[in-house]
Amino acid sequence: MKHLAGVMASLICSTALGQAPSPAAAPGPVLRTPTVADAAYGSHPKQRLDFWKADTKVPAPVVVFLHGGAWRRGDRTLVSVLLEPMLEAGISVVSVEYRFIQDADDVQPPVKAPMHDAARAVQFVRSKAAEWNIDKTRVAASGVSAGACMSLWLAFHDDLADPKSSDPVARESTRLLCAAASSPQTSLDPVQMKEWTPNSNYGAHAFGIAAPADKSKTSFEVFLAKRDEIRPWINEYSPWQLVTRDDAPVYLFFPTGPALGQEAKDPTHTANFGVKLQERCREMGVPCELAYPGAPDVQHAMVTDYLKTMLLAKR
Repeated sequence: MKHLAGVMASLICSTALGQAPSPAAAPGPVLRTPTVADAAYGSHPKQRLDFWKADTKVPAPVVVFLHGGAWRRGDRTLVSVLLEPMLEAGISVVSVEYRFIQDADDVQPPVKAPMHDAARAVQFVRSKAAEWNIDKTRVAASGVSAGACMSLWLAFHDDLADPKSSDPVARESTRLLCAAASSPQTSLDPVQMKEWTPNSNYGAHAFGIAAPADKSKTSFEVFLAKRDEIRPWINEYSPWQLVTRDDAPVYLFFPTGPALGQEAKDPTHTANFGVKLQERCREMGVPCELAYPGAPDVQHAMVTDYLKTMLLAKR
C-alpha cells in the first residue's frame, strides 16, 4: 500500500492538480509498444486511445484507463501505473485521450466533453471485442483524480447506449463491471464539498464558472452562488448524486486518511470524498471498498489487486 501511495501522490502532485510539468522534470514513462496505437474513437483530434492486448487464448477482460489533470492537462502515458500488472495478469488495457474543458467551447457544461468521451471510448472498445479478443462483459474503468471521477461517473450513470442508432459504436453499452478510482472527486456539488471539507476550492471550471475580472470573488465562491442555478448539471455529472441500487461495485484509494469537517492540506484529493461516497453506496446497497492508510476492512491494498479480483473472478 505504501508503494501505491507514493505512485499516486507523485501523479497527483503533477497532473492531477493541473500543474504544468517542471522544465527540470524527468521524461515521461517509457511504455511497451501498444498493440493498436492512436486509434480514433471519434472525430476530434483528442479522441484517441492506445490498446494493449493481453496474451490470452480466450477473450480477455479489459481496463479502460482515464488519466487525471483536472480535465485540463495530462495524457494517456500515465497508464504506466497499471499497464504491466494488468497485462501480466491476462487483462488487456486501454488508455484514453479525451477533450479537455478548454477544447469544449461548444459544449455545455464543459465537463460534458471529457465525460462523454470516456463513455464513447468504452463503447468503441466494446465494438472491437471480436477484433481485439475482448470479453465485453468484463470491462472496468480506472483513473486518477479527474480520471477517477470520470470512472465513477461511468460506473453510476445510466447506460448511454442508443440501440436505434445507425452508428454501431453508439449501440454499445457504457456500463461497467466495476470501477477502481484513485483520489477521486466523488461530488461536484460545492455545498457538499464545503460541508465535507471547509477549504474546498475545486470544480467551478467543470461548469464553465470563473472568478470575476476584478477578483472580488474566487471562482469557487461564484460556484457556490450559482449552485441552485446549475443544479441540473451537478445532478448529471456528480458521481455521488448518480448512485442507484443497480450500479457497479467500486473501489476507492486515497494516500492519506480522512478528517471530515476539517480543512485538508489537499482538499481536491481528500479521503473525505471517499468516506461520503462509501456512506452513499451503503445506503443504496452498492459495494464500495475504501482504502487509505489505516482504513478498516480493506480487502485489496492496491487498485491492481482489486481489478484482478473483479475481472478474473470465476463466473
